[in-house]
Amino acid sequence: MSKICCLSGKKSNNAYQVSHSHIRTKKKQEANLKYKKIWSHKKKSWIKLRISTKVIKSLHKIKI
Repeated sequence: MSKICCLSGKKSNNAYQVSHSHIRTKKKQEANLKYKKIWSHKKKSWIKLRISTKVIKSLHKIKI
């Protein structure tokens, strides 16, 4: 399963891991995703989503 947020579309990022001697090796920064059950007012049922923690903090603004 791909690590992509269902609501925001956030996905992994390429970066460097820098050692003490400043040798850079490539690494991948994955999005911080969690499974969350959310009550949908439109569907009147629970929805199970895989969303990022940043979206969890702003769920009241999204109003699913």
